[in-house]
Amino acid sequence: MKARNKLIKVYTGTELTVNLLKGELEESGISSIIYNDFKSGISAGFAIGTTSAVELFIQEDDLEQAEPILSEFIKINND
Repeated sequence: MKARNKLIKVYTGTELTVNLLKGELEESGISSIIYNDFKSGISAGFAIGTTSAVELFIQEDDLEQAEPILSEFIKINND
C-alpha cells in the first residue's frame, strides 16, 4: 500500500492572487487546494480568519516541480 502524500502550504495571500497561482500551477499539471478560513467560518455561522488570509496547498511530491513557478510568481507579485 502506498503511503499518503502530505499536503504542504506553499502560498498565503488574497483570494485573487491565490487563484492566479492556482491557475499557473494547474497549467503545469500540478493540482492544488485552496483553504479559506474566512469563507469557511461564514458558512458555519461565525467569522474566523481574515479576508486576505487565503492559503494554497499542494502535494509534497509536487513541490520540486512547483518551486520554479512559485519563485517566479512570488518575485512578480512582491515587486
